[in-house]
Amino acid sequence: MLSDFFALFFPRFCAACDQALVQGEEIICLQCDYRMARTDSLSDNNSFVAKKFYGRVELQYVWAYYLFHKKGRIQNLIHRLKYDQMPEIGELVGRKMGNDLLKKRFEDLPDLIIPVPLHRIKLRKRGYNQSEHFGTGLSTTLKVPMNANALIRATNTESQTRKSRMLRWKNVHQIFSVPDMQTVHGRRVLLVDDVITTGSTLESCALTLLEAGATSVSVAAMAAAR
Repeated sequence: MLSDFFALFFPRFCAACDQALVQGEEIICLQCDYRMARTDSLSDNNSFVAKKFYGRVELQYVWAYYLFHKKGRIQNLIHRLKYDQMPEIGELVGRKMGNDLLKKRFEDLPDLIIPVPLHRIKLRKRGYNQSEHFGTGLSTTLKVPMNANALIRATNTESQTRKSRMLRWKNVHQIFSVPDMQTVHGRRVLLVDDVITTGSTLESCALTLLEAGATSVSVAAMAAAR
């Protein structure tokens, strides 16, 4: 009764379409949850997402939950996560993805989840790392520990948005480091990020982790663009 009263005067809105949420809906309305396209990467390790990394870095698994489209619901969701102080979006999608992996009886779980780090300047400006919150959702559901300090970004790179694939790779090449190699040595790492476009940032992170002694590296993202 009290929740209905608050909903009447302080309505909550879907982070993907801006329509008012009804009782039982959390952050994303049921209509958007149904309409937002998923990739087939959770069941197909040769999906278009995995093919982005062929010949570049050896990854055990490559997953992306949603199929990213510009000016669509997924873009709205990611924008709200990154710029509108809504880290709970990342945690929700992480839990959804984790539950889907468990439903598929996926048993080859990683030993450690590591989010793609933000540079300290960008982290201070935004207040949180969106990839870390996505990782938190996965960690909670899969019961796999996360270490947000295992990988650091030493250089504050320029925005990737309007760069070509080659310029993106040059922009992030060799800018990550592992401060304590014992945290990743001999461990199966799941590297998490918000969106996969060219994959240049994830490639650089994965190579750094493998060079630091990780047994294997897999990738999970909230969304991927074709």
